[in-house]
Amino acid sequence: MSVHRIELPRHEHPFIGTWHIYAMELWDASYFNMEVQAFIEIRPENLGSFQFGLVSGELDGHLERTGPKQRFVFTWEGNDEMDPASGSGWIQLKGENELLGSIKLHHGDRSKFRARRTGLVFAAEERQ
Repeated sequence: MSVHRIELPRHEHPFIGTWHIYAMELWDASYFNMEVQAFIEIRPENLGSFQFGLVSGELDGHLERTGPKQRFVFTWEGNDEMDPASGSGWIQLKGENELLGSIKLHHGDRSKFRARRTGLVFAAEERQ
């Protein structure tokens, strides 16, 4: 018996793209950029991926309105130092090319983070 995958609808919103994480509340750049430049990616199907430090995962999200603002909220599954991990989070725009977000590990840490859209050149803080 084969598995049937449904085709997810595509969405257009300003969160779609790849964003480099340049600051995290709980960890410094030497940790969150340890293996790769820390990032979060949102695709038009409202799925995506992320990695910071030794934590990586696939996410599934949706847009949510909070008053006049909207944010992208998500749950995720992945790994933390090769152990299965999961959690949740959200991101909101702080300008056309900057995000403020929060990511939580189930039964673990929660950290706010800041990210900038990839492909843009910024100050020294991103080059750490």
